[in-house]
Amino acid sequence: MRVPGLGRVPAYSSLAVPATELLPERIVRLDGDTVVLLDQRRLPDEEIELRCRTTDELVEAIRALAIRGAPSLGVAAAYGLAAAAARGEDVDGTIEALAASRPTAVNLRWALEAMRDDPSCERAVALHAEEVERCRRMAAHAVELFPDGARVLTHCNAGGLATSGYGSALGAVRAAWEAGRVERVWVGETRPLLQGARLTAWELEQLGIPHAVIADSAAASLMASGEIDLVATGADRIAANGDTANKIGTYALAVAAAYHDLPLVVVAPTSTVDQETASGAEIPIEERDPAEITGRFPARNPAFDVTPAALVGAIVTELGVHRAPYEASLPRVAVAR
Repeated sequence: MRVPGLGRVPAYSSLAVPATELLPERIVRLDGDTVVLLDQRRLPDEEIELRCRTTDELVEAIRALAIRGAPSLGVAAAYGLAAAAARGEDVDGTIEALAASRPTAVNLRWALEAMRDDPSCERAVALHAEEVERCRRMAAHAVELFPDGARVLTHCNAGGLATSGYGSALGAVRAAWEAGRVERVWVGETRPLLQGARLTAWELEQLGIPHAVIADSAAASLMASGEIDLVATGADRIAANGDTANKIGTYALAVAAAYHDLPLVVVAPTSTVDQETASGAEIPIEERDPAEITGRFPARNPAFDVTPAALVGAIVTELGVHRAPYEASLPRVAVAR
């Protein structure tokens, strides 16, 4: 599948891994002083590894969406810092370079600060394992929010690819499916780069969960016809008041879901909660290359939007299910600046 705006990619090595469960080391790992990524730009047609041998190469891979999803960005950055430290590079300079690569996702800074005093491979591997375990725990908490026979709408990709392991929102869908609560998943294609149609659908196919891709503009119509019971998304940053930044288009889904009296559930680890950002108005919104939308006409291409807390039915972290008022219920996890 050709996706506008992705451009050409450098030389890669092919993966000799069958299309089975998406194991954490398949998504991102450290090989000596090289960060190895499953290139998400090439999925679902090819499973290709990208080897980032320098910090600049990893920064470019992050900016170009070879790896994406807030928790995965944090894990990749942790490995990148460990690799740079192994090469004898300046830790502070590496932290700032990696933290600036994707400004909206708070997990980047969180992971780098967690690594600052111990930028070792062992600490990065442990952080990766901790992130995967967080996903499994929050998925278990989220199951109770899925009605029996749920028809779930997702947006963007919040599975193993986005979290370097089990998945946030898609992990919750997986756990609910295994509990016998999910009938079908509607996969919003997620313009302009089709993370839903390319990545979420690919993960659901591997897991054997019934699904169908829909155009983003079809979601409200399916809600009106009674074919959606729940909207489940991940998040790139959650402000202290519960305002949630996620892939562009999430806000529109939240408005439509509220009109049709459907719950919007956000599933994200505590590393995504930014208590030092009071509200969504303070969240920086990344603007991407207009060429991802059109190569001929002027365009705006914001990568994220902010869903007000009033439209979020519940936020699930590894610590449990949190409900409004979120200022009181969300865990307090400080992100060093």
